[in-house]
Amino acid sequence: MKFLVSTTILIFISITLSAQSIYSKAFGSKSNPAVIFLHGGPGYNSSVFEATTAQRLANEGFYVIVYDRRGEGRSTDKNAQYNYTETLTDLNTLFGQYGIKKASLIGHSFGGVVATYFVEKYPEKVNSVILAGAPINLQESFQTIIASSKKIYENKKDSVNLRYVAMLEKMDKTSLEFSSYCFAHAMQNGFYSTKTPTEEAKQLYGTFPTDTLIRKYGRQMGYQAPQGFWKNEKYTSLDLTNLIKKLVAQKVKIYGVYGKEDGLYSSEQVQKLQTILGTEKLKYYENCSHNVFIDQQAEFIKQLKLWCK
Repeated sequence: MKFLVSTTILIFISITLSAQSIYSKAFGSKSNPAVIFLHGGPGYNSSVFEATTAQRLANEGFYVIVYDRRGEGRSTDKNAQYNYTETLTDLNTLFGQYGIKKASLIGHSFGGVVATYFVEKYPEKVNSVILAGAPINLQESFQTIIASSKKIYENKKDSVNLRYVAMLEKMDKTSLEFSSYCFAHAMQNGFYSTKTPTEEAKQLYGTFPTDTLIRKYGRQMGYQAPQGFWKNEKYTSLDLTNLIKKLVAQKVKIYGVYGKEDGLYSSEQVQKLQTILGTEKLKYYENCSHNVFIDQQAEFIKQLKLWCK
């Protein structure tokens, strides 16, 4: 079936919550199945998904909504609380603003954490949850990052970074500083990027230097949100394993899409999640890292069409 961009309805709504604006934008026909994209972070925004994937997903017959969480990205709010209670309330309000009774949630990275907590609180409002490169046990991810980084530095005989890793291993594993240094090593070692991109992914990444939205917001990362969620929720100690098991037992539809080159998760971590969700409910892609919706966009949309309609 062909969907023409010219027939797609494009809607922008600035939602006022507690006298502050929550940025959001909708793509496609409201009569189609609704999906809401929850971005990563804390401290990031939905601009990259909005620029690369939202319209294409709408063209495939979805009503796609993107938004930036309160106090993150384009949803500026100096009084943001940075806790799950406020975050879930804002997302629930988004349903009302767009007149949605039920939607599928695409939770990318930290957005998957928010999606999981939301479906626990509002199961009647969620058709399905798609965990896209989302953390399940952050402490396991930190150990994966350290082990992989150490191997790289050993192979390079990089004594300076090996000393940094040795210092890192002695830090308080639950501290915000520890998590920040781990993510810095992951970034430095290319753990967020595929080394073997598909032609489709090359074309999408090739638009980044000239895309106005990505140029303005794609590298924007705030520090207030990580600090706030750590202070209020201790998110660096997060482990969703038991909650996901409980939700699956309650017949909540939860799926996963992960990349084999995503350095934040070992294959053992992904296999553990696949065991919980079910073999057919998790796709583990070659030529793919953290941005699953870009690295394997065609496959990503193919699975959403199966899981979200």
